[in-house]
Amino acid sequence: MSTLVLTAIGDDRPGLVDALSGAITAHGGSWEESRMARLGGKFAGIVAVELPEHQVAGLRAALAEIEGLRITVDGAGDEPAPGGARVALHLVGSDQPGLVHAVSEVIAEAGASIEELSTALRDAPMAGGTMFEATATVLLPADLAVEELAARLEDVAAHLMVDLEISG
Repeated sequence: MSTLVLTAIGDDRPGLVDALSGAITAHGGSWEESRMARLGGKFAGIVAVELPEHQVAGLRAALAEIEGLRITVDGAGDEPAPGGARVALHLVGSDQPGLVHAVSEVIAEAGASIEELSTALRDAPMAGGTMFEATATVLLPADLAVEELAARLEDVAAHLMVDLEISG
């Protein structure tokens, strides 16, 4: 069996997931996990599939035929070495340039890895303006305590004047 990671992007329209899943199923594939969203009028997705080795070439050809969708196919990467705790991070604050970079820089410098990240802009209900909201799942290295990462992130949150919650 082969595990592939497909990334897809194209103008959003009805039927894209159906076309993608149909090609996978037609080639004996199993849809393992995915993340998909509509962003800026585009459909963007990533999906891990498992299928028989002899079906890989046929799936690649079928995916190339899906109209309006650019799909890249990669072999699955190695799973990361087991780490420490997984923590949930939630950030809310006034939208400003550099928020994601400031937080992700602290996480990277601590040797932690962002496994999942979701961000959105929302209207500020009372103050007006735009609020930035982010949620993330972060995998800590085995030698990093949650409290240490929290302290580092709280410093940057205070500087940026955003609310930050870490739970794990």
